[in-house]
Amino acid sequence: MAVKTLKDLLDEGVDGRHVIVRSDFNVPLNDDREITDKGRIIASLPTLKALTEAGAKVIVMAHLGRPKGEVNEKYSLAPVAEALSDELGQYVALAADVVGEDAHERANGLTEGDILLLENVRFDPRETSKDEAERGAFADELAALAADNGAFVSDGFGVVHRAQTSVYDIAKRLPHYAGGLVENEISVLEKIAENPEAPYTVVLGGSKVSDKIGVIEALASKADSIIIGGGMCYTFLKAQGHDVQKSMLQDEMIDTCKDLLERFGDKIVLPVDLTWASEFAKDAEKKVTDLDSAPEGWLSLDIGPKSVEKFAEVLGSSKTIFWNGPMGVFEFEAFSDGTRGIAQAIIDATANNGAFSVVGGGDSAASVRVLGLDEEGFSHISTGGGASLEFLEGKELPGVAILKD
Repeated sequence: MAVKTLKDLLDEGVDGRHVIVRSDFNVPLNDDREITDKGRIIASLPTLKALTEAGAKVIVMAHLGRPKGEVNEKYSLAPVAEALSDELGQYVALAADVVGEDAHERANGLTEGDILLLENVRFDPRETSKDEAERGAFADELAALAADNGAFVSDGFGVVHRAQTSVYDIAKRLPHYAGGLVENEISVLEKIAENPEAPYTVVLGGSKVSDKIGVIEALASKADSIIIGGGMCYTFLKAQGHDVQKSMLQDEMIDTCKDLLERFGDKIVLPVDLTWASEFAKDAEKKVTDLDSAPEGWLSLDIGPKSVEKFAEVLGSSKTIFWNGPMGVFEFEAFSDGTRGIAQAIIDATANNGAFSVVGGGDSAASVRVLGLDEEGFSHISTGGGASLEFLEGKELPGVAILKD
């Protein structure tokens, strides 16, 4: 990756300089606004520690949820500031605004090694504006927080596929560098994109076929096998003529799935049995059946044990594995066996077959932690679901492209 990195910035010296860091703190919260998965916060720590230990005055930008350009307490970064303080072992102040009076006062008052977290950048509608002039004005105001001799570090891989102010436009206004997290993510994904060791298996789950069409098309020529589970598998099964009852279905994608099966059917691996629920609820009545025995009026919330066995056999002989998307509704314990089984099969392939395994962020990464699996069992767990998929599709990521000058 031909960009300046965090190491370059540290070599230049940051003692006493304001450094604005774009992190990805879009973490899940429960109803009590408690963080249920700190994965993205933990991943941000090395870059932040490196800067504070070198004497930088660190200003962190991030978003949480989709507040749609309005201040909404539900999406405040207060829980993140608290978690960051705990993890870093130092107080992280939260500005009451993004580029307002409080943010400027606090930024001006920083001393060497301090960290300030700005309030949710998406509270400002200009962050996600399609109007370049609006984003530019917001970028000017963000850059002004760094005063003279400031710098920008892009360290939120989960957002580099978005041309948004805090990711893209600010890099035009300050000396810019790839943070350690972004540098590492690109390095790992380049290895898979450019030279995957065969057999190469892609595991795709999640809810919608439409979200994954691009990656299926892009990887069909490179991968030896494409395993499909999760909500998206029902549209493929329907395309094969199976009755999926009330399971999630994208009717408008059935013909697309038929076309994909016609062209890449020798590589696409689908479930052979399903786990059904009487209703969408964690305590629903549960049944496992083969594909030709769908219970009337039920919906499938997970793949079945025979499917796990079939998928695990493919994974067991793989040397490169990319996994994006759970196999079912893993949040419901009764319907988590498919995701747990596939994750364990990937861990086993990594340990026993020397496979290079990457978990492609998003819900897949969350499921690893929620289900209590060993994170060290995978070669790499990405922090960016959409970004990692777009990278493997061969799309240019705006937040990375802007760093290359």
